[in-house]
Amino acid sequence: MFISAALRRSVYVVAALAMFVWLASVNASDLNPKAITITLPKDIKWSTSASGNSTAVLFGDPNKPEMYGVLTKWSPGHMSRPHFHPNDRYVTVISGTWWVGTGPKYDPNSTVAVPAGSFVKHSGKEIHYDGAKDIECVLEIVGMGPATSTPAEAK
Repeated sequence: MFISAALRRSVYVVAALAMFVWLASVNASDLNPKAITITLPKDIKWSTSASGNSTAVLFGDPNKPEMYGVLTKWSPGHMSRPHFHPNDRYVTVISGTWWVGTGPKYDPNSTVAVPAGSFVKHSGKEIHYDGAKDIECVLEIVGMGPATSTPAEAK
């Protein structure tokens, strides 16, 4: 049986539209909550620290000895001083540019730019400092708690 090219295109268009309508009608509430949970950006709860950074806990508790995931917003012009964490931390730069340096001597001019989309491993017990320079930077940090920070600046 012969089907004209125009009819074939029409069938494809109708099928694509039907698929689009079906996909648009699927909601997060239609999913099994035992299988997957979704938190939309508007529902992420941020808290601001005394340093001016904001943090949102995505899962776990960074204060307990368990796996955790957090989002951290570095305010423009805010840098940490040299410090270390007890455990490895895995960092993905979500937006902005993150600036990192290593060693106990604080020198923000020697930091290296880490652009959005980059992945960084912070090794536990290794001294570093970091932050944002001219634009806000958002990081996703995953690690094992407790997520303490020990000052390590050379005097």
